[in-house]
Amino acid sequence: MKNKWLLLSLCVGYSFALCAQNSENDPVLMKVNGKDIKKSEFEYIYKKNNQQQTDPKSLDEYVELFKNYKLKVAEAEACGLDTTQSFRRELAGYRAQLAQPYLVDREMDDRLAKEAYDRLKENVEVSHILFRINPQMTDAEKEKVYQKAKSVLERIRKGEDFEKMAKEYSEDPSVKQNNGYLGYITGFMTVYPFETAAYTTPVGSVSEPVLTQFGYHLIKVSSRRPDPGERLTAHIMLMFPSNATDEIKKEKEKQIKEIYQQIIQGADFATLAKEKSEDKSSAQQGGELPWISTGRIVKEYEDAAYSLQNIGDITKPVLSPYGWHIIKLLDKRDLKSFEELKPDIMRRIGRDERSNKGKKSLIEKLKVEYAFKMNADEKAKLEKFAQEVSPVDSLFLDNIGKDQSILFSIGDKECTIADFGTYIENLRPREKSFQGSNVAFLNKLIDAFVDNEILQYEDSRLEAKYPEFKNLMNEYRDGILLFDISNREVWEKASNDVEGLQKYFKAHKKEYKWDQPRYKGYLVQCDDKALVKTLKKRIKSLPADSVIFCINKEFNTDSIKHVKIEKGLFQKGDNEKVDNLAFKEGKLSVDEKFPVVFLVGKMLKKGPESYVDMKGQVTADYQNYLEKIWVQNLNRKYPVEINKDVLKTVNEQ
Repeated sequence: MKNKWLLLSLCVGYSFALCAQNSENDPVLMKVNGKDIKKSEFEYIYKKNNQQQTDPKSLDEYVELFKNYKLKVAEAEACGLDTTQSFRRELAGYRAQLAQPYLVDREMDDRLAKEAYDRLKENVEVSHILFRINPQMTDAEKEKVYQKAKSVLERIRKGEDFEKMAKEYSEDPSVKQNNGYLGYITGFMTVYPFETAAYTTPVGSVSEPVLTQFGYHLIKVSSRRPDPGERLTAHIMLMFPSNATDEIKKEKEKQIKEIYQQIIQGADFATLAKEKSEDKSSAQQGGELPWISTGRIVKEYEDAAYSLQNIGDITKPVLSPYGWHIIKLLDKRDLKSFEELKPDIMRRIGRDERSNKGKKSLIEKLKVEYAFKMNADEKAKLEKFAQEVSPVDSLFLDNIGKDQSILFSIGDKECTIADFGTYIENLRPREKSFQGSNVAFLNKLIDAFVDNEILQYEDSRLEAKYPEFKNLMNEYRDGILLFDISNREVWEKASNDVEGLQKYFKAHKKEYKWDQPRYKGYLVQCDDKALVKTLKKRIKSLPADSVIFCINKEFNTDSIKHVKIEKGLFQKGDNEKVDNLAFKEGKLSVDEKFPVVFLVGKMLKKGPESYVDMKGQVTADYQNYLEKIWVQNLNRKYPVEINKDVLKTVNEQ
């Protein structure tokens, strides 16, 4: 009841209908305090809430609820709650979240998600040769690296050995150990350009030079296979020290074989793992490791784990670069369905290079929709100036800071040269660094500025363009106001109104009678009979809200505890000790550390003696009472008009 009503909208999907509604097909259904409420808003909330309710309301019932809801919003507005900084900040935060799905090309995102899933279903066996580049290189230096990669590719295609070329030319440090061989990869294991090249290069072929953030790669694809799924394994491991001698390695081999013999003879694997495994992070879990999949663990371990066919199977000792393992298969599972994996796929897409594809695709569509037009003459002037001065230099920015010439237009919005200067000034420091020519940097900044302005323009039009978004924002806005005004007038008011709660309880005391008696008081356990009299006297002398705190403070320390005390309104069946001592049922179970058990309190046979005994229920009932009175007053305070003819046309489906 106290949760923000608007938060129900978080689980609602988004509709992207392009048809904006006009006054003819979206008439005024209701006026509350002179404010028009359109039929579309009422239908939207009516349908959604009826879908979420186990007991849907009739149209007439919901009209009454909706009217009262809008009256509360009107009261919040009259109190100025919609003008506070906290309200505006909270609503802006919600809007930013709700706008995100509208500011990407959802079709592109769906295609990327499906592409990623298809790649997860298949493993590709790859090797590579890396030709490094770094951000400090000039365009000419990068071109030289590219040509070097091309020349090596030509030699490979003429028959020279890929592995030999990798050892000779690759700048990947791991080439010394693997000769360029990376093994099987699957989706999301490598950067996106590398992944795409690996999945689009035919088996037995070598790709063209592929540019990633690390440099140019030549990628050889040796084979493909269906993804074998995931494995849950446990292992017993004996590790090699970094400087292990041959003698130490032989001793480890002897020990692992002895452990293996114990397993063959029936010893419990998990027990041995706890006792013998030197992988301490898994040993206490009986050797269990997290689920593994292709490429997620050292190759020797992966190959051995995937060779196990049946759950419970155990490998012979397996040697990896880190030591010896005995591996047990605990479980296995296939790749989950696309629907199950899609949320995780979308999160992973958001963290790599393909994350901007949906946004860029939308920007290109919006350029067409809004007739984007670049002023080529003004752009050329900027490029000419940039030949002499960096675009982030103060001289450049001072020169363009007051220039109101139009750089480009989007729909009915015109962006000036001065606007571009302001954009540059507001960039973060790392966005102001660039390796390359000033003109190339300028064009990069202009492109980024254009993208930013197009998305801002689209963002500003969401309410007008998408009726669903407008309704959702109205709901969030009113929901925040509803929560704040209800908290002020009902919930918080009732919780803090001790006098009102007492009066309400006294007037409705008969409604809180119970069928079975309750014992109200303290269950006390202590370690010495001599303490009983002292404890009873002390409990009776203390204020009710301080008893437990004071008893613990006076009779217990951090190291020694003499007393356990529990407060409650106990009914039969709540506590075995209270059942025995108060209700004379069952046996008294005694804690060896606290063998002396007694009660301090009273039996309430017919019902509570104070609202505090049923504070939660009484408070809730008092809140309902206050809300009823409040709504009656609001109906008298604000005029409401309902257009019955429009109401008859409401779609109840």
